[in-house]
Amino acid sequence: MKRRVVVTGMGVISPVGNDLDTFWSNIKAQMIPFKPISRFDTKDYKVKLAAQVEGFDPKNYMDAKSARRMEAFSQYAVAAAKEALEMSKINLDKEDRTRIGVSVGSGIGSLDAIEKEYSIIKEKGPKRVSPLMVPLMISNMAAGNIAIQFGLQGKCTNVVTACATGTHSIGEAYRYIQYGDADVMLAGGTESTITPTGISGFSALTALTTSTDPKRASIPFDKERSGFVMGEGAGVVVLESLEHAIARGATIYAELGGYGATCDAYHITSPSEDGEGAARAMLLAIEEAGIKPEEVDYVNAHGTSTPLNDLHETRAIKMALKDHAYKINVNSTKSITGHLLGAAGAVEFIVCVKSILDNYIHATAGYELIDEEMDLNYTKEPETEKVVNYCISNSLGFGGHNGSLLVKRYID
Repeated sequence: MKRRVVVTGMGVISPVGNDLDTFWSNIKAQMIPFKPISRFDTKDYKVKLAAQVEGFDPKNYMDAKSARRMEAFSQYAVAAAKEALEMSKINLDKEDRTRIGVSVGSGIGSLDAIEKEYSIIKEKGPKRVSPLMVPLMISNMAAGNIAIQFGLQGKCTNVVTACATGTHSIGEAYRYIQYGDADVMLAGGTESTITPTGISGFSALTALTTSTDPKRASIPFDKERSGFVMGEGAGVVVLESLEHAIARGATIYAELGGYGATCDAYHITSPSEDGEGAARAMLLAIEEAGIKPEEVDYVNAHGTSTPLNDLHETRAIKMALKDHAYKINVNSTKSITGHLLGAAGAVEFIVCVKSILDNYIHATAGYELIDEEMDLNYTKEPETEKVVNYCISNSLGFGGHNGSLLVKRYID
């Protein structure tokens, strides 16, 4: 028998807030954080805007020595994990730490470390490269550093599926708990790639918007959408088996009811045109949750603001939910945060939990102009009294990776 899995803690580092309460308040306020990139000179770059984390001091979450041994993506992950653990009120000293694990992924790891050390190689030679280059750079160190910081000795993994990383990391943690590999998992995603290489690479793919108007930069589902705004940050949740959460008297915020993971097997960057792979992921999550498609109240879409993604995901939602697709709310958190790449799915999962708790569905900020085939309710205005019992969080990653998580209101 598969065990039920519940959410007992959440932590966020984001361009709109470095804690859960600030993040959610600014999501509701539709605070737009898109500003000129300040980390390097963009004179020769077409892309000028990004969604940077501001006001983050790693020493608020860890000692200075630990901070120096981590790049930003690892620091963000540890900080979000700390908040999630504190919210969960789990007493690690009373727990079997071999039964507590980590599933936190990063799509890329540290481009910044690569750039810095490559410059040293070119200018001073290979003997001057830092001995910490590799542990600073590799993407699994976010999960590793969380485990080290909090002494978590259970399963420790790093899922890498590009922009679906956060969703798949949570989904795989869910599986570990369901089948008894762990009692508690810290799960989520993290990213920090606002660097010359990151911006250049995604710009060369024409994935990033060149808009310099913050209000018309990240506009998912809008007819004038032209690409995403690069963001950064981390989202981490505490997942527990229901039995474990009840036994320790934990506050339960939501239940993770289903997980679907599929592949388009179509193209290295484009989703399949008919949306079949993403639709199948949604239906797998719905089936596992034991509900019918017409019971879904809300879809938090991948919604990147690129021409192909938003069209093909719209087709996927229609394929999965059929006529019911026109009766629900669809929105994109990326309209407010930008695209957090490997962290996006985790942060958007947290948005789903908060939507259930508050009966609130945030607006897709900046959505104004209807694109003919895209005729769903993309939540132009927030729904402030919408009872949300079942919602789906979607992520679609380069390589054809599709992930869907079905979040449900917890009923004991």
